Amino acid sequence: MDVRTLSTFAAAARTLNFTNAARSLGYAQSSVTAQIKSLEEDLGSSLFNRVGNRLELTEPGERFLVYAERILALTHEAKASLQDEAGVGTLRFTAPESVCTYLLPPVLKAFKDRFPRVHLQFLPGFVRDFKRQVLDGTADFAFILEEPFPSKTLAVERLRDEEILIVAAPSHRFATASRVSAQDLIGEDVLLKALGCSYRNQFERQLITAGAHPGRFLEFQGVETIKRCVEVGLGIAPLPRMAVEAELQSGKLVALHWEGPEIRISTHLVWNPDRHMGAAEKAFLEHVRAAFPASR
Repeated sequence: MDVRTLSTFAAAARTLNFTNAARSLGYAQSSVTAQIKSLEEDLGSSLFNRVGNRLELTEPGERFLVYAERILALTHEAKASLQDEAGVGTLRFTAPESVCTYLLPPVLKAFKDRFPRVHLQFLPGFVRDFKRQVLDGTADFAFILEEPFPSKTLAVERLRDEEILIVAAPSHRFATASRVSAQDLIGEDVLLKALGCSYRNQFERQLITAGAHPGRFLEFQGVETIKRCVEVGLGIAPLPRMAVEAELQSGKLVALHWEGPEIRISTHLVWNPDRHMGAAEKAFLEHVRAAFPASR
């Protein structure tokens, strides 16, 4: 059992998909499969249940993941403690799809231009795990998209506010309406992000308060999929303005005149204040702060 194998296991456990784990690590899928098999033989326990094309952690796998992440975090911290300059090292971060796709690319590009020897490692995973990953040291930073929240264990810095729009196709009957209320959605199809999405929660609370029951809730994992479905008239959807700006300008989508309370969330940067912050991490924090000066 070595650090490389533990990293492979942790990536597979986060994604529950050997193909995605291999892609994130730069390995062939066969290499991931072989490493997991070797680890299971070494431990004498099955770490994953394989049901068709779907993976899930076994109970021993869930217990072992806690220890694997601790070992990886300590390994990373040990390496970071020996790095005295911001220009070298590995910086691990995670972020939701919307932030990764529409907000971070120019920020990351500018950081890489300035610090080309710092390896930026994106950790794919579930939004519900982001805070835990930062606390246990799996990730150095997490970008979190939700309503402002206090934390006794995490350092939380609000970077910018995000406006949530209710969007539809230009051909939708609501597209030219002077106002659209929750009651108007009775019988309409509504496209939503998966459970746990902060702005979905706010939108659903408005519908519940108004006693409005849409025809169907269609749930998707990805914002891009939701946008394409809205464009062809499959329904309406609440989405961050940053995710639909291009489609609004091109006329592929329209923002409805929503009568309900404004839905707003914020993009936050979080880190563990109790962990040693190396020079590369400090440089990244200052870089992100400079990229979002309105938050200071």
